[in-house]
Amino acid sequence: MNNAIESRIELLAESLAKHGIERFDLAVVLGSGLGAFASSLAEPRVVSYEEIDGMPRSTITGHAGRFVLGEIGATRVLVQQGRAHLYEGWNAHDATRAVRAFAKLGCRGVVLTNAAGGLRREWAPGTLVRITDHLNMQGRSAILARERSSGRIYGEAFGAALERGAQDAAVALQRGIYCGLLGPSYETPAEIRMLAGLGADLVGMSTVAEAGAARAAGMQVAGISLVTNLAAGISPTKLDHHEVLAAGEAAAGRITELLRAAVPHLAAATKT
Repeated sequence: MNNAIESRIELLAESLAKHGIERFDLAVVLGSGLGAFASSLAEPRVVSYEEIDGMPRSTITGHAGRFVLGEIGATRVLVQQGRAHLYEGWNAHDATRAVRAFAKLGCRGVVLTNAAGGLRREWAPGTLVRITDHLNMQGRSAILARERSSGRIYGEAFGAALERGAQDAAVALQRGIYCGLLGPSYETPAEIRMLAGLGADLVGMSTVAEAGAARAAGMQVAGISLVTNLAAGISPTKLDHHEVLAAGEAAAGRITELLRAAVPHLAAATKT
């Protein structure tokens, strides 16, 4: 089984390189409605997922389904606009194939972003949060049998580099623990109370498998959640995906400023 998984990773890495997607220092995976950062890259090279062999595609609105390779200063950055979710029918190895291919191509650091529900009442929609740890409640793991995980996925130095970028850009960045659930349904108020009791500050349907696989593949990992809505039982309104996309659009400028300012710090952190 592992041989088949690794063959698919190799196929994807070779196809990316064939299309000129190679020799990049950092990768950024953009979640629902968060695609604006890609347009800020200099000398962009854009490749649709449809052109790439072995790349799982998302069917969810707000995921453009393309790679954008470009530069921020002296750093080459690859942006993945859209991810495959487990609730779309992909398994954990499918959903993490891209980040593993990045590692195959020599990438040493990845920033994973997502849209999340907030479990803290003081975090209004639009709040940006650095993920310091996560709870994997998806019932799935992307770790291969030959791999061992230390349990420490989000590196402190890499996360600190993200925070230095936030300070440089004068963008507020909180800290919190993300909980990944399988989806596709939103959580019930009772589930939200349970998750809060377990220590979660944020909840969503992505990221945890990618983070674990990227770290196991040898990359530094950082994460940013955009609070798009207060979770069920906290929010007075009905939750829907349009709210998620609207919050992403409203926060696009701040996320772009934060990431652009953080890139030099992140690139330096991968070399230490």
